[in-house]
Amino acid sequence: MLEIKAFSAGYQGNDVVHDVSFHVETGEAVMIIGSNGSGKTTLFRAMCGLLGASSGEVLFNRDDLAGMPAQRIVRLGMGFVPAERHLFPRMTVQEHLSLGAYPKRPDPETMSIVLDLFPRLAERRRQRAGTMSGGEQQMLAVGRALMSRPRLLVLDEPTTGLAPKLAVEAYEALGVLRDQGLTLLVAEQQVPLAMAFSDRGYVLENGQIQIQGTSEELAKNPEVRRAYLGVM
Repeated sequence: MLEIKAFSAGYQGNDVVHDVSFHVETGEAVMIIGSNGSGKTTLFRAMCGLLGASSGEVLFNRDDLAGMPAQRIVRLGMGFVPAERHLFPRMTVQEHLSLGAYPKRPDPETMSIVLDLFPRLAERRRQRAGTMSGGEQQMLAVGRALMSRPRLLVLDEPTTGLAPKLAVEAYEALGVLRDQGLTLLVAEQQVPLAMAFSDRGYVLENGQIQIQGTSEELAKNPEVRRAYLGVM
């Protein structure tokens, strides 16, 4: 579904990610793990059309996304949930979900699926996003992305700012989406959660892929265990 080839991107002429290549197959859950500053957010922003790339290819269902604006990428079926969530504090839950379907009208069936997945949002449809807890805001950010009916959902640090219990709940919801057949790509620092959820993963350090493998292989890798799992 997604193939990244020799991809480089950064800011003001300085690349943060260098010659990155990886792929995501239809129906997979794939993780990108790495420390703060490793380039995960830059990679995802450039891949989703929010930041220009300096070289390389992004192929999504064989469509070349190079130079394509973010809104067109969303219409092709790639949804993105940024770590910062980017919610509008004065807008209600209902308004955010409706906005997620733009430029189309909200589909009642999709709305029902999202509210079934996140019952708390159903209870708070008229509540303003700025008055919600961090966990509720994360649900809303994911729900808004799902309203566009993506074929691939890309999430950057979905547990940012969440208490441990809420982080587990967030991955339980993502697990439901995975079991329903949605393809997922997640960047995460909470490595044990991401590892339990994913089929495969890549370790990004200093802007480059250093290690790759199945989640089981990464869990047994001495470097991964020492750096990300706290096991010597």
